Amino acid sequence: MAHQSKRMRAIAEKIDAGRVYGIEEAVTLLNEVSGLSRLAESFDVAVNLGVDPRKSDQVVRGATTLPHGSGKEVRVAVFAQGDKAEEAEGAGADLVGLDDLAERVKGGEIEFDVAIAAPDAMRVVGQLGRILGPRGLMPNPRTGTVTADVAAAVKNAKAGQVQFRADRGGIVHGSVGKVGFEPVQVRENVEALIADLKKAKPPAAKGQFVRKITLSTTMGPGVRIDEASLEV
Repeated sequence: MAHQSKRMRAIAEKIDAGRVYGIEEAVTLLNEVSGLSRLAESFDVAVNLGVDPRKSDQVVRGATTLPHGSGKEVRVAVFAQGDKAEEAEGAGADLVGLDDLAERVKGGEIEFDVAIAAPDAMRVVGQLGRILGPRGLMPNPRTGTVTADVAAAVKNAKAGQVQFRADRGGIVHGSVGKVGFEPVQVRENVEALIADLKKAKPPAAKGQFVRKITLSTTMGPGVRIDEASLEV
């Protein structure tokens, strides 16, 4: 409890909950506060969007490539066979297969962060929707995870490409780095995400699209970010 109290006191002293911060100042402060934690924490962003996700024409979904990666190792599974399976293995996929891999998923073995499928594998992958869908792992052409070029998709995922989708509250959540990243690295990662979110704005969405950006650490407070501090 003493450790927790020290951490909470430091947060209260350094971070003004009612203030809007420039992105790099926020990263600096959160890095300082997280130095009191023994856990390996991530920088997480929440972006409130001006959409109504209940309407089918206002779904926000896509992918972005973080220029500095997320700071964590990404395990990639590829559903493919024949030449496509060989291409995926050559590109560094962690798990490759089709019926055998699908059976493992059905059995609860979901040991990957990204799932990619060759187009002809969707006959099998389509049966896994109830398992992969709720976890945000279902391959989809709109995010580049159903593709004939499985090798490029694997390389993109390993290089820091992440998928995004607005939740029921119209909020997109994502990890944009590890605590200890330089402020400019986190800023550029957030800028990449915001830029691709804006490209994914549904035509039916009216008014201000990006309404609020909040940056936090895994165990830390949320800090509201001034969008003007981002070059997007």
